[in-house]
Amino acid sequence: MKATVRWVDDVMFLGESGSGHAVLMDGPETSGGRNVGFRPMELLLVGVGGCSSYDVVTILKKARQNVTSCVTELTAERADAIPAVFEKINLHFRVSGKDLSEKQVEKAVAMSAEKYCSATIMLGRGGVQVTHDFEIVPE
Repeated sequence: MKATVRWVDDVMFLGESGSGHAVLMDGPETSGGRNVGFRPMELLLVGVGGCSSYDVVTILKKARQNVTSCVTELTAERADAIPAVFEKINLHFRVSGKDLSEKQVEKAVAMSAEKYCSATIMLGRGGVQVTHDFEIVPE
């Protein structure tokens, strides 16, 4: 896997993935930015959510669950010092579908957390307290 990050100006950077996609990162106006893109740490948090959400949906589909929606709400706490690393991250999965099995949803979330999601596992091994919970939202 490869990526390139190019400085645009001030505190704005353009990140480009090896697969040809791009994302703009910028800082707040108070730090010399124009607030026109993700903050890098926001992007990291969104990446964690995407990684784990992908796992949960894929596992549920393989279990022949009729999933129609999966929204993952992430909350994070950062250290109040420099570096302002993540100390805690919670992933809350709101899963909808027809006749979803609570046991299957719980299993999918656990499998992502314990076996498949490289992002959450890596951060957890690095000292971040990563927690997961879920709810099934009736259609």
